[in-house]
Amino acid sequence: MPKIPFTRGHSRALTKRHKIAVAGVATLGAAAIAFSAVPGNAETTTSEAAAYSAPVKYSSEQLKGLQADVSEQLAAKALQGKAAEAKAKAEAAAKAKAKAKAKAVAAAKKKAAAAAAAKKAAHARKAKEAASRAAHRAKLKAATHRSYANNLDGWIKQSLDIMKSKGIPGSYNGLYRNIMRESSGNPNAINNWDINAINGIPSKGLLQVIPPTFQAYHVAGTSWNIYDPVANITAAANYAADKYGSMDNVNSAY
Repeated sequence: MPKIPFTRGHSRALTKRHKIAVAGVATLGAAAIAFSAVPGNAETTTSEAAAYSAPVKYSSEQLKGLQADVSEQLAAKALQGKAAEAKAKAEAAAKAKAKAKAKAVAAAKKKAAAAAAAKKAAHARKAKEAASRAAHRAKLKAATHRSYANNLDGWIKQSLDIMKSKGIPGSYNGLYRNIMRESSGNPNAINNWDINAINGIPSKGLLQVIPPTFQAYHVAGTSWNIYDPVANITAAANYAADKYGSMDNVNSAY
């Protein structure tokens, strides 16, 4: 039987069509060899004569041509298969690359959005803090530069503005009531007869504050002079807030 040459590079499995073509070539070759081997003067039976009434012989050139056709077809199919495989791989690689790029772009957008949101929040927080500081300064400035009468009414009102800026509770009525009870509105009043006076630390000023208490509860921004009306009222109100919750809660000696 003639052999059909195949190169080792064609490792792809033959299709059904290829197998049939190869089998046909092999059969034709075998038939040609069988017919050439029968003697010319040999006798045949009636059935053999009927079966082979028209014997066909193939030349070696024809067989070589058939083999070459089959080989070319197989080579073409193998090349087509390799090309399709390479194309599929290229498409898969392109898809994977596009997917990775899209993922990277999405991550970058998300990161940028988060950074922008954080920056915006920080800016808003700083703006709010700046506005709060400005408002606080405005209140202090208004309290400092406001004009007050140099009398009990003016002293109480100035002290109330300072107390408000410092968060010290108290009302006009509460301050006025205790001032009138303690000193009758005299900023230079001094108690020289109670236990404090006996101990050498007499009560002084509008709200009759002893020096140690005045120093301990002195409010920044006011005078250190215990007889100063505003300083005396504010320090006494600060002390009362610490001990009683507010000067409004004081109704007797404190």
